[in-house]
Amino acid sequence: MLVDGKHFQSIWRDNSTGEIKIIDQRWLPHEFAIVGLNSLSEVVVSIRDMWVRGAPLIGVTAAYGMAIAMSEDSSDKNLNSARELLNSARPTAVNLTWAVKRMEDHLRPTPEAKRAVAAMKLADLMAAEDISINRLIGEHGAKIIEEIYVQKSDQSPVRILTHCNAGWLATVDIGTATAPIYVACEKNIPIEVWVDETRPRNQGAALTTWELKHNKIPHTLIVDNAGGHLMQRGLVDMCIVGSDRTTRNGDVCNKIGTYLKALAAKANEVPFYVALPSSTIDETLHDGVSEIPIEYRPMNEVTHIQGLNGNGELEKVQICPDETKAENPAFDVTPSEFITGLITENGCKFI
Repeated sequence: MLVDGKHFQSIWRDNSTGEIKIIDQRWLPHEFAIVGLNSLSEVVVSIRDMWVRGAPLIGVTAAYGMAIAMSEDSSDKNLNSARELLNSARPTAVNLTWAVKRMEDHLRPTPEAKRAVAAMKLADLMAAEDISINRLIGEHGAKIIEEIYVQKSDQSPVRILTHCNAGWLATVDIGTATAPIYVACEKNIPIEVWVDETRPRNQGAALTTWELKHNKIPHTLIVDNAGGHLMQRGLVDMCIVGSDRTTRNGDVCNKIGTYLKALAAKANEVPFYVALPSSTIDETLHDGVSEIPIEYRPMNEVTHIQGLNGNGELEKVQICPDETKAENPAFDVTPSEFITGLITENGCKFI
């Protein structure tokens, strides 16, 4: 997608140096920083500390991490070590373990002397596949948006509510939940996007608005608690969110707050869609609420907030009394009964 009119991916291999480059998302929207990942330990930190985030991007980053590990030491011992380190970086997104397993299954029978080249080649392929998969998600989702637009008697823009950032910054390019939005705009379907701020890390406020601004998509930022109010007043035509893990029966684990949006959508008869690659569906799980591990993150993400101060400098400030305890679950699970359909690269499955 575009940044100041120039195309970027969220992760790529530099053609001249071979270095793996990422957009360091910790500083967005105030600073656009590109950093290189040159060791397995740097890749693990980038996933754990959310330099990169979003299930598909985490998966591709992990694949490049395996490739870097093989360039450092292609032995079976290091292959095992890389697998364990990467899988421990974050617990919820199934794409992480999926990508590591795919790399390991490919590398295990490969002679050690050839593993570094084979690993990088497969990681490049997985990055390219992600782009093409997301484009298909966009095509299928745009058809749903177009159907809603055609049914609107006043032909006003389709008003879409998003939560968190399931945009191109959460994938290699184009995004999952944003892919239908981008494709619909390419087809000149009028759209307006309600962007949830998505506390506590504010991925909607910081990342989704930044994406939409640079790609010229009309949007309005709202506080998380405003979504139900807007739906109640008929100001939301549909919701599209992403997923970090989805069970075989359609329970969806996504950024904390998704469940509340789904409840409000159900109460107000607003279609609620989840856009995801099929690799995010965990066929081994049946009950998302009881079986999906929920990541708990540090308290200071809740007790503090980061932004620009009056001097234009990034600053983190405390928003509660000293010694206030905070609970910080990063995800919640929305049962399938509250979901209208899953949009994957294979089409839309209505639930």
